[in-house]
Amino acid sequence: MRDFHRPGRSTVRALNAMAATSHPAATLTAIGVLRAGGNAVDAAVAAAAVLGVVEPHSTGIGGDCFALYAPYGTTDIVCINGSGRAAAAAAADWYLDNGFTGIPLFSPHAVTVPGAVDAWARLLADHGTMGFDEVLLPAIDYAEHGYVVHGRVAQAWAANAEKLARDPASASVFLPGGRPPAEGDVHRQTMLAETLKTIARSGRDGFYAGAVAEDIVARLNSLGALHTLDDFAAHESEYNAPVKGGYRGFDVYQAPPNNPGVTALLMLRIVEGFDLAGLDPLGVERLHLEAEAARLAYDARETDVGDPAFADVPLDKLLSAGFASELRARIDPAKAMDLKSIRPPTAPDTVYLCVVDSDRNAISFINSLSYAFGTGLLSPDTGVMLQNRGAGFRVEPGHPNCIAPRKRPLHTIMPGMLAEGDRVLMPYGVMGGQYQPTGHTHVLTNILDYGMDVQAAIDCPRAFHFGDRYLLERGIGEDVESGLRALGHETERADMPHGGGQAIWIDWDRGTLAGGSDPRKDGCALGY
Repeated sequence: MRDFHRPGRSTVRALNAMAATSHPAATLTAIGVLRAGGNAVDAAVAAAAVLGVVEPHSTGIGGDCFALYAPYGTTDIVCINGSGRAAAAAAADWYLDNGFTGIPLFSPHAVTVPGAVDAWARLLADHGTMGFDEVLLPAIDYAEHGYVVHGRVAQAWAANAEKLARDPASASVFLPGGRPPAEGDVHRQTMLAETLKTIARSGRDGFYAGAVAEDIVARLNSLGALHTLDDFAAHESEYNAPVKGGYRGFDVYQAPPNNPGVTALLMLRIVEGFDLAGLDPLGVERLHLEAEAARLAYDARETDVGDPAFADVPLDKLLSAGFASELRARIDPAKAMDLKSIRPPTAPDTVYLCVVDSDRNAISFINSLSYAFGTGLLSPDTGVMLQNRGAGFRVEPGHPNCIAPRKRPLHTIMPGMLAEGDRVLMPYGVMGGQYQPTGHTHVLTNILDYGMDVQAAIDCPRAFHFGDRYLLERGIGEDVESGLRALGHETERADMPHGGGQAIWIDWDRGTLAGGSDPRKDGCALGY
């Protein structure tokens, strides 16, 4: 139980259904869909569409998504990969011949075909009870008639004003009057509203064919990109079997590669060999072990993980107890390792949400533009901001994550599910780019080793090794920082907190739900 003398928020509890998102408007939308008879899938898609309007730096229909869906709370979990592919002409040799050593972050070459709308359409058709004509109405209303800018959104908006100013189309929408909207301002996206109406009428083809696709491709081609209308028309999401790992007798489900979820499963298997429960959850020893396990797991990801349609990803090795034991043996409790060569992929913004309905259908759902406002390039007649997920590719022939025609890049966004036996206990996720595998591990160990409830587990201060620096949130004590430095970590205080997160715990014995939402964002959990 939280200390009510201290600032904070209580875990939200309910009997029937619950939603947790990074923005109040999206959470309220999800609850509205549930009350109107929709299920968890309907509510999740509706909330994601709203987030693409009211949290425009983080997500939108120009981005990608992944989801894990547990029908009736069973472990017959459905995983959908809604990540986009490179253009059919995007061969590594073309980039090398044209002097590229990587894919520039804010260029048209970083745009992969957006996968979110197709994934939403498939989820609704296969597992929902409503269509786009119903679930997109709240997003259309916010885009057309306006929404109030929240504090965390305003902060990100201001930080990216220079980026938005580089593109006249983006500036015309996102810098009204020449400046980013401030907290409390009302903002509208009327072109995006019209595009959402087109999708509501015509389904996924309203995005991947016709005027919307034509406008996006024309904009990209005018900037030198290789995309064609065929690349958009041919795009399809796919269902995969989730990958599963274990921790302290529980099962943890993640999306498979090209998703990075296997990184979290490897991290958990590494730290399971230590008695975390006997350590201070915010002490030197716990944070040191978490950092070392993360760096080892990320190093393995960078070596082995890519799109399995193009690369042989050694899942059996990455998920094996033997490999985890081998890595664990490299951790010295008294000294930080020298692993300076780790090259994590991009550091994006994103949104994560989860919903559990009255039938205990549970969905863990994540949607992203990659970096804040993606490439910063707006499709001028559609209002669609274009992602820069393709910047996660390498231009290194032979590397599992090297760019190739119609290939999907190694992602950072990852939905999670915790289960016990044949029942799901918790859809959960943590935002924040490459922090996410560490965030998943931090939240789960907070719950399973330290007995925190979902809100406390999400609130708990975080640390993350980015490059050569161990970045600590302000909630970590100065004495702990000194102790980490004594072990060899080059520490620094993080300018911004590490990500966000949401989770909903299903208490099957009492028939209740408990939800948490990260104070690092503007959102909330609500239930009824």
